[in-house]
Amino acid sequence: MTAPYKYRLNPYPKYFSSEDWVISSLDLLGGNGKIGKFKYAPVIGIDILSGILVNTTGKSVLEFAQDNLFSPLGISVDKSIYFQSKKEQLDFYKSKGANGWVADSNGTNTAGWGLSLTTMDMAKLGQLYLNEGYWNGRQIVSDKWIFESTQLQSVWKARHLKYGYLWWVIDETEHSYAALGDGGNAIYVNPKDRIVVAVSSLFVPRVKDRIDFIKREIEPLFKETYVYDSQTAASGK
Repeated sequence: MTAPYKYRLNPYPKYFSSEDWVISSLDLLGGNGKIGKFKYAPVIGIDILSGILVNTTGKSVLEFAQDNLFSPLGISVDKSIYFQSKKEQLDFYKSKGANGWVADSNGTNTAGWGLSLTTMDMAKLGQLYLNEGYWNGRQIVSDKWIFESTQLQSVWKARHLKYGYLWWVIDETEHSYAALGDGGNAIYVNPKDRIVVAVSSLFVPRVKDRIDFIKREIEPLFKETYVYDSQTAASGK
């Protein structure tokens, strides 16, 4: 979110109509954009990471994720999804049963959108981070990366929002953080209280604040249960 983009507003039509979304993202760098200044780019730009991953591993993003992340966590993502028309893309947004990962015409999977996961799958990713990269006793993701990616790295000053690397920093004191997406999709992690909350949703414009909802309505339920269980254990019941 701190790459130097030369556009003022996200040029979605140009991006989606291009055949290579990585090249399209690279073409949007430069101009008067300033390196290190926060620039919200949830779709465009982050695809550069996909290009780096493909060139580094020699695999598609989906293949790499299946081998190193999805398979160990028991997450099923069957195939790459290609759109032949705008209608197919809009239908994908409304679909409740899609299973796959969107890719451009060259087969490069998206980095910031287009991945179909169940709510439980999302919760597993949150739990993996809560466990500092461990899953069933095996280190899946570097604990150093988990710590670094969830620390404050930049600030969206216009909205007073703090950002790590692909995670929003919710509360630095308790080190809570969240992945937040269109329509209210969210993965919230609170290491201090050992809480993970996943919320899945179809695309909804101008969705209400999911973090406010989680902290107000859901998080207290975890804490009440913990207090009850502790008291029950202490009483010997």
